[in-house]
Amino acid sequence: MYFYWELALHLGSQKISGVDVLPLVEGGKGVSVSNGYTSGEWAAAGCVGTFSAVNADSYDGNGNVIPLIYHAKSRTDRRREMIEYAVSGAVAQAKVAREVSNGNGRIHVNALWEMGACEEILERVLEEAKDCIHGVVCGAGMPYALAELASRFGVYYYPIVSSARAFSALFRRSFKKHQNFLGGVVYEDPWLAGGHNGLSNAENPLKPSNPYLRLVALRRTMNEFNLQHIPIIIAGGVWWLSEWSDYIDNKELGLVAFQFGTRSIVTTECPAVRSWQPKLMSLKRGDVRLTQLSPTGFYSSAVNTRMLHDLLKRQERQVNIVEDSSLAVRVFSQEVFLDESKRKDVETWIKDGYSKAMRTPDNTVVFVTPEQEKQILEDQKNCCCCLSMCRFSSWCQQHGTTGKIPDPRSFCIQKTLQSVAHDGDPEENLMFAGHLAYRFAEDPFYENNFIPTTKQLIDRIISGY
Repeated sequence: MYFYWELALHLGSQKISGVDVLPLVEGGKGVSVSNGYTSGEWAAAGCVGTFSAVNADSYDGNGNVIPLIYHAKSRTDRRREMIEYAVSGAVAQAKVAREVSNGNGRIHVNALWEMGACEEILERVLEEAKDCIHGVVCGAGMPYALAELASRFGVYYYPIVSSARAFSALFRRSFKKHQNFLGGVVYEDPWLAGGHNGLSNAENPLKPSNPYLRLVALRRTMNEFNLQHIPIIIAGGVWWLSEWSDYIDNKELGLVAFQFGTRSIVTTECPAVRSWQPKLMSLKRGDVRLTQLSPTGFYSSAVNTRMLHDLLKRQERQVNIVEDSSLAVRVFSQEVFLDESKRKDVETWIKDGYSKAMRTPDNTVVFVTPEQEKQILEDQKNCCCCLSMCRFSSWCQQHGTTGKIPDPRSFCIQKTLQSVAHDGDPEENLMFAGHLAYRFAEDPFYENNFIPTTKQLIDRIISGY
């Protein structure tokens, strides 16, 4: 009961998006994994629910999910289809969340800032579902325009940052003009959180920094801007509150709340739980990998499924292109010379079936099977511009193209996340998760494959575990 008392006394009176709620926040998980039903249940329990505006599901008249099928022939027209799907889906989820919450708690919408047409989509969603949404959460990029956009609709905004430096840049350039609607700052630990992570080029992905010291630095920066009253929402690595007791009622940190992303997947309301639970329950420490494979160019953390394993192996089958050599391969109709020192490797790869060489933007080639080459080219051709800039397809929202050739070492993120969120085999897709996902197998709460309701999970969290 200690932690229930601790929360009620020190955290429960916090105002988040304008009302008093328990400082427990559902982490937004893109492409339908957190939706109106999950976020509505978190809000109904007096907490903060977060649904994703990234490829959100729409429903037909019978309540069935409408598949995202693109009919347009041109990339530009498919982009318009993508935007209409996104707006329709997010509005539908916002209305579901409001109904399920029954007016309790708070409902937030989460969007990847580097999502294609993010500003247009958010603007239209807020226009059509303003009464259902209390806060907008954005990460994966520097959302300078977030403050003005949210303030215009009278909703709170929550930037996701991984350092004090990032928040300082956002505040000085934009947020200081719209302080009244800054609802909180989400600190997402780049070494522990799932999905896209905010590691800078100066940070070593293999050497995690102390989260407490980074949080203290963030709070000091916020205090310099007179933001003592603004809570920091701690995300990434949060499983048991008993492990965070030193962060609660801590004068150096001030107001804090806690976000639960991966843990909220295993609830009866989560649409992905049926297909994800067996994989999540089998994970061991280290089975979540931090890589730079995402077509966004950001680091990201995902479960080491067959798909991720194959992508990592693909990068190993890579050879530098040189001006002249006795080792040559054909890339489509062009002869390309390769580093002679890799001859034995190349011969082995071809013997093993990886007989097709594909050029990368880094003046190298990677070796793939004929089937993989065909699928890569098909996926690149079907690009719907779901990102503002994509390494895999060379799409760029600002210029139409990145100016580089498509990168076969990456993948179509929209396709695989749609698949894994809608009963696709997790082993054959990208499955984002935080680095503590192995705890599903260790936590006695989940013994005998128990799947709690959201309310049961929140009650468990409040107990400290």
